[in-house]
Amino acid sequence: MTKERGLPDVLVTQGGERIGTADDWREKRRPEIMDLFREHVYGREPVGRPASQTFHTAVTTDVMAGAAVRKQVEIRFEGAGGAGRIRLLLYLPSDRRGPSPVLLLLNNRGALAGDEPDAGDTPFWPADRIVARGYAAAVLDVEEVDPDFDDGFRNGVHGLFDRFEGEERPADAWATIAAWAWGAGRAMDYFESDPDIDASRVAVVGHSRGGKAALWAGAVDERFAFVVSNESGCTGAAISRGKRGETIRDINAQFPHWFSANYHAFAGREEELPVDQHMLVAAIAPRPVYVASATEDEWADPSAEFASLIHAAPVYRLYGYRGLQDAPFPDPDTPLFGERMGYHLRTGVHDLTVYDWDRFMDFADNGPFRNI
Repeated sequence: MTKERGLPDVLVTQGGERIGTADDWREKRRPEIMDLFREHVYGREPVGRPASQTFHTAVTTDVMAGAAVRKQVEIRFEGAGGAGRIRLLLYLPSDRRGPSPVLLLLNNRGALAGDEPDAGDTPFWPADRIVARGYAAAVLDVEEVDPDFDDGFRNGVHGLFDRFEGEERPADAWATIAAWAWGAGRAMDYFESDPDIDASRVAVVGHSRGGKAALWAGAVDERFAFVVSNESGCTGAAISRGKRGETIRDINAQFPHWFSANYHAFAGREEELPVDQHMLVAAIAPRPVYVASATEDEWADPSAEFASLIHAAPVYRLYGYRGLQDAPFPDPDTPLFGERMGYHLRTGVHDLTVYDWDRFMDFADNGPFRNI
């Protein structure tokens, strides 16, 4: 299938060397792939954890009718362009017997983590349902990291950390999806500081544009133990070569701020990209990854999303995991749970629903976060 789609071989380096072991993958091919994605797609982030970063937490007990403890966290930091903050909303099970595993949603659909949180019982983020399954439910509003509109990268964390001293912005500078992924890393910094959280069992979850950010966050920050991409489509989970629906040309025309300037050059030239999205999924290996699609989401192209898992599987096999093996594209509402890989095609439209969350947690219960 790789040759049929004209995909770059995930196990062959730019210099033509075939990778045959997990050590060689980690030392040679994976760093090369990550650099190619930074150069051509997502851009290069100029900063990791800010030296000035601090956490400020307000705790409320006995919420969700006594089922949960609520934590409202402000992550504060400073850059050369001033001060910034990201708010994180967290619900932990009241009856937890130890540190809780976490499902972190990168929310791209209106404010959920604001000053008056009251959004824990919605299909898009069913925090009460997540808590009842034994997980901590966390949400970060991505627009607090970087607002989702094109202003020349003057707002959000770009305005704080970009310093080009009057020079033209580099064509490989980070853009909005990379900024949102960076924000996920700052939430992970907080989780490591909280004794109520099991920071070794944190999943990053995203839908649509948030799913694109979740995949990049999971690749960039290997502290995330599990990565979930729901209907992320073009430049998310979906392979670009031969993709139906949204293309590189479409996405860069409508959302010019999401990806680096270099990526715009590949409009209509997908076959010339030195990477494709199966390589991003592979960069998450050997950690578990889950991709979900919807039957009516033709713009995202479910078959192209599923294909990324199949074409990333050779890397998982280097680590001794079979992935989805060579499973055929599934019927709707028949989840596939493989070794370190999961997939489902939900009946319906482009959305994040209770059905999706239940399948993510079913997969986690039986693999990444077993015995919670």
